[in-house]
Amino acid sequence: MSSDRSYAGKTVLVTGGAGFIGSHLTDRLVALEARVRVLDDLSDGREDNLADAMPHIEFHRGSITDPAALDAVVPGCDMIFHLGANASVPRSSSQPDYDFRANLAGTFEVLEAVRRHRAGRLLFASSAAVYGEPQTANGQMGEDHPLVPKSPYGGTKLAGEFMIDAYTRCYDLDHRRVRIFNTFGPRQRKYVMFDLLEKLRRDPAKLEVIGTGDQQRDYNYVADTVAALLVVGAHPRARGRAYNIAGGRPVSIRALVDLIIELTAIPRPEIRYTMESWPGDVVRMVADTSRITEELDYKPLVGLEAGVRHLIDWHRGQFAPPW
Repeated sequence: MSSDRSYAGKTVLVTGGAGFIGSHLTDRLVALEARVRVLDDLSDGREDNLADAMPHIEFHRGSITDPAALDAVVPGCDMIFHLGANASVPRSSSQPDYDFRANLAGTFEVLEAVRRHRAGRLLFASSAAVYGEPQTANGQMGEDHPLVPKSPYGGTKLAGEFMIDAYTRCYDLDHRRVRIFNTFGPRQRKYVMFDLLEKLRRDPAKLEVIGTGDQQRDYNYVADTVAALLVVGAHPRARGRAYNIAGGRPVSIRALVDLIIELTAIPRPEIRYTMESWPGDVVRMVADTSRITEELDYKPLVGLEAGVRHLIDWHRGQFAPPW
């Protein structure tokens, strides 16, 4: 599969396919005429995320920690996008046992199913959380950056990468990894942007922001993240490689707050920064995306402002805020 057009007619499994990113990936694979299977236990995903795709896919409600559920969907797969996981750093800090089961034990069971059934290519959705705080002069983190996670979430994602490397050496697994930075867009019902919009919906006159506002993030619009997943999944050069997926446009939380207030066109609220964040929060999470650009010719297309407009439009349609 040398390009995303090559997914046509292929049997593709998406674990976590009813989730935020997973459902958008599923929609795109359906459009590319793949034969799509989705495995999701709906602990975080939602069936309504797949409303358009459902008539065209095999949907299996089940957990990646359940070998029987995997045995029902893995045989015959040409490609597996393994997105199923806990993706919440705060939850990983408050419930590390849950994070371990969902992320590391779940990834082990996926690997075992791939081995048992001699399935095709595997793409593992890892995270920028494997890096921890930046240790470079320019603050950007490339794929060769030291791996020093500071949350249980980052730890389980990194352990998953090591497990996949070991299975590759032992069983000649065809794999590739992506380290996803902050993705945003429609269907995202948690994390910073959604939380800000929800707080403004409940009280447009006051806004509490977690942290100092100086935290920096590298946001990528969900359609661009999906495009990157498809490129990495299809490109033969990506075998055995890790790639950052990010927008390449660092922004502070303070600047993001200002942008959201501007685009919602509400009177400026009273803003209070808590100054403290949750355990495991990374102050600066900014990617060096040169590898995916140079090796796979991938570049994001949707700018931050345009993407935030799309998110606000979706939020208005879903939640009818008073602005």
